Amino acid sequence: MSQQNIVVGVTGGIAAYKMVDVVSQLRKAGFNVHVIMTANASQFINPLTFQTISQNAVMVDQFQAPSHWDVRHISMADKADLFLIAPASANMIGKIANGIADDMLSTTVMATTAPVLIAPAMNVHMYENEIVQQNINRLKALGYQFIDPEFGRLACGYEGKGRLASNDVIVNTILEFNCLKDLQGQKVLITAGPTREHLDPVRFFSNPSTGKMGYALASQAGKRGASVTLISGPSHLPDPKDVNTVRVQTAQQMYEAVLEHECDADIIIGAAAVADYRPVQQAAQKIKKAQDELTLTLVKNPDILREIGKHKNNRILVGFAAETHEPLKYGLEKLVKKNLDLIVINNVSDSDAGFAVDTNRVVLMDVEGNEEKIELTSKQQIAIAIWDYIVKHLINKEA
Repeated sequence: MSQQNIVVGVTGGIAAYKMVDVVSQLRKAGFNVHVIMTANASQFINPLTFQTISQNAVMVDQFQAPSHWDVRHISMADKADLFLIAPASANMIGKIANGIADDMLSTTVMATTAPVLIAPAMNVHMYENEIVQQNINRLKALGYQFIDPEFGRLACGYEGKGRLASNDVIVNTILEFNCLKDLQGQKVLITAGPTREHLDPVRFFSNPSTGKMGYALASQAGKRGASVTLISGPSHLPDPKDVNTVRVQTAQQMYEAVLEHECDADIIIGAAAVADYRPVQQAAQKIKKAQDELTLTLVKNPDILREIGKHKNNRILVGFAAETHEPLKYGLEKLVKKNLDLIVINNVSDSDAGFAVDTNRVVLMDVEGNEEKIELTSKQQIAIAIWDYIVKHLINKEA
């Protein structure tokens, strides 16, 4: 994606501030981002903010002097691989729908041949206005694509549909739109989430894993053309789109499900937080508090990745190391012991990374001793980085 140029058009609305984070996420994903603001947008947020985040000059005035000779709106229109307008006001939607080009943003949109994504944000009654809806439908018929606004409380005090789509929805739409099909033909097996080892019908051993990292990996693999099977422990997350999801509860069930599907897999990623031990016996009824002490006997669960590593053949095997201290040391040990091709190492004692949060920071370490550090970002972005690494260093390593 490093060659992809995204032009982001920001119109006047309180939601303009949200686009700072969107531009930041797009930069972290490797896009080159150029921002065009309307004069009204600059009343809500200083252009210098976008210039600092995007590391490119921000355009507002159609007649501002260029740094070198070019026709600015034509130059930017030609440069765009994708054009995003967010937040898109009713005014800007109306201009585009009726061919009006009277400022830098509307003029550049008129001149571009790149795909255009429009994310409206406005008062609910403005959004529902028949004229606005006609303009939206007209643009859709012409091939413009929309990221629908969300329902919620609006800045004007009303509640209804009109709030700008969430930052994650906007960024993921762009990532999916630009996604390479570099996993086409690959069969991928991924484990995700926690496992539960029951002591009795109402109590179990588990961990805080939510499955977000594994689900992100499965979702991104599917978008990049792979045939994906996701074996998930208990998770509240919905099944990823176009992914074969198998739900299990215990480590033993996950192990059996992996054995059932592994033969068809070209790439296996163990992202699940599998319980290392389980009670030797599970009580048929709830254990009562009859004694001051309770002694439990635990037995080891199968190490799923290690078992696969013994007979992995030509498959690519990727593991995760969720550590609380000396993560690189223990990650390297797991890489070797389990016969992995790549391990993703993270420190789960960090409050903003690891279990039950939307962000993570990791180190990728492969069997040849190469390391790549990925700073704090969303788990979707981490998933993209992991797949980029797998494609470049493991699938295409001979190229």
